[in-house]
Amino acid sequence: MTAINMMAQPATPDDGLTLRQQSIVKIASCTGRGDWEKLKPALAAGLDNGLTVNEIREILLHAYAYCGFPRSLRALQTFIAVLDERKTQGIEDIAGRDASPVEDNRTRYERGRDILAEISGVPADASKAGYAEFAPVIERFLKEHLFADLFERDVLTYEERELATVSVIATLGESVEPMLRSHMVICRNLGMTHGQLDRVIAIATTETAGCAVRDVFPKGSKLPDTPNFTGDAWLEMFVTKADSMDCTVGHVTFAPGVRNSWHSHPGGQILLCTSGEGRYQEKGKPVQVLRPGDVVKIAPNVVHWHGAAPDSEFKHIAIGPQQSKGGAVWLDAVTDEEYNNR
Repeated sequence: MTAINMMAQPATPDDGLTLRQQSIVKIASCTGRGDWEKLKPALAAGLDNGLTVNEIREILLHAYAYCGFPRSLRALQTFIAVLDERKTQGIEDIAGRDASPVEDNRTRYERGRDILAEISGVPADASKAGYAEFAPVIERFLKEHLFADLFERDVLTYEERELATVSVIATLGESVEPMLRSHMVICRNLGMTHGQLDRVIAIATTETAGCAVRDVFPKGSKLPDTPNFTGDAWLEMFVTKADSMDCTVGHVTFAPGVRNSWHSHPGGQILLCTSGEGRYQEKGKPVQVLRPGDVVKIAPNVVHWHGAAPDSEFKHIAIGPQQSKGGAVWLDAVTDEEYNNR
């Protein structure tokens, strides 16, 4: 998740991905993590969102270069099972076109070298990286196989291949963060926005992609119906006013798309984001995207709201200091236009 904080600009809800792009991210990230049960619905959704059989097959083939043959092969086997199930249900999925023949007479190394230069923006004659100087053969493999044999297959665009690449690498943990960062730079060079890349990381590393994070705090009890929340939310209180500590501490869970009303706190509030993807907005300011690890410091009497992203459950620890000054002051409901940053 550290890579999220390397983005130069904050994401907004408008920096979204198409359904096709979201499907690529979910399929690639579940493959990278080896989550075959969650991969099955992701594959079916990809087909329903317009990806052809050959395009999805290409995503699973491409993934092997970043997470290995075993997971790529298991993902292909899972895809075969999904296609068979859909066929028994009478669903005829579109095969789509296969890769075009390569008619370039240059060597594979030259073709791969130039493709890498095109998508990265780094000249082909630039100084070689340290690993290439130390092990020249792997640099040749990289150019000939990855950027020629794979990237030349025009079933997917360069942008879609990099989208899949980032999605797989994001599941591998912080140990490969430099590679994640370099591929995010390539995505930016190919036209993706900072906000779109934030969404990619969020989908690839949260439960929306089937990669759920284990809860360390209890979910608590479902809140009763109230005009202060737009839907289902749960609360587990750890510190209450009865503890005489002049603060409250609670764990709040929002169902996807649920948010609370505009409100303020006489003593201020602190939010510690623990899981999923959320939204936060102060009156008169843009909507902010919240990720696990984010800390929101809300000054006393600042009018604001917070809640979940449209397609992700969201959890945070809410700390209410200076309770002697009073509890939350509830105001108007947050409209759909405000929630969607319009």
